[in-house]
Amino acid sequence: MTEGTHRHPGEELCEAGLALYARALREGHLPGEEAATAPCPVDIGLLHPAVEDLTRLEPVAPVIALQRLLRASADRIAHERRREQRLTDVFEPLMRLGPRSPADADPPSLRVLSSKQRTTRAIAEAMAEAGDELLSIQPHDPVMTRLPQVHEDAMARDQAFLDRGGRIRALYQHTARNAPYLLARYEALRGDVEARTLDEITERLIIVDRTVAFVPASTDRTLALEVRHPALVAYFVTVFDRFWHLATPMHPQAVRQPTLDGVTPRQRAIAALLVEGHTDADIAGRLGMNVRTARVHIAKLAATLGSESRAQLGYLIGRSGILDRER
Repeated sequence: MTEGTHRHPGEELCEAGLALYARALREGHLPGEEAATAPCPVDIGLLHPAVEDLTRLEPVAPVIALQRLLRASADRIAHERRREQRLTDVFEPLMRLGPRSPADADPPSLRVLSSKQRTTRAIAEAMAEAGDELLSIQPHDPVMTRLPQVHEDAMARDQAFLDRGGRIRALYQHTARNAPYLLARYEALRGDVEARTLDEITERLIIVDRTVAFVPASTDRTLALEVRHPALVAYFVTVFDRFWHLATPMHPQAVRQPTLDGVTPRQRAIAALLVEGHTDADIAGRLGMNVRTARVHIAKLAATLGSESRAQLGYLIGRSGILDRER
């Protein structure tokens, strides 16, 4: 009778089991075989065989069942508290063996975060304790743009930070300037928020209150480093500031990049990488676009400069002087 498909840890009750128990309360009893697919009411004692007919199940009164389950829950809590006390008793003398300096109680200067979930949680915890400034560099990530829940969680986190009087400055690649999700994000945020863009930026970097920074620790971004060493955090802040002064404003007031002699800023960025000998895939990766888009821009640049081949394009880029002009 208890060999069913609805098995649960502890004393949980699934929807099918709850429905079975409710029906037994209404009708007074049930045939025993009906609990075969949902045995949890029997397993936790809500249904039991009738004394006069073992093939029939009768319900325990809900008041009695609730009291018993609450008592079992209280017993488990008491057991866990006794376990906590035992662990405290074991570790208390060990803690006295280590250094007693107050600095030793501070978070470590470097900590490896072993998953994206842990990284997200650590950033949220750092921001929950902060209220001054959030600096971030956000390279293009096509996967993240398709995860609405991620954006909603980040929006709530950022808005709470702004509501405490914090300031947010964010750097993106130029390819993100017209991204609908990003534009909607900044239109919705209320507070001191600025965003700028560059052709090329570093890997992801988040700095909270100039005291803790988060950087990737693996190429797939599944690992991250939480950095609290003052010298390293100060270095990251300097890097951010240098990029920030070179970047083009996007929010709250966007500045349009000029087109010179028919060559767009995007094409100038591609031209600079072309003359360095980078492949189409390298160019796309560094500028945050797909290879097809990069090739479209290269073709338009070639048409503008009158190039008929890749080799000739490099020569014409150099002769045109477009890389010598300020962007």
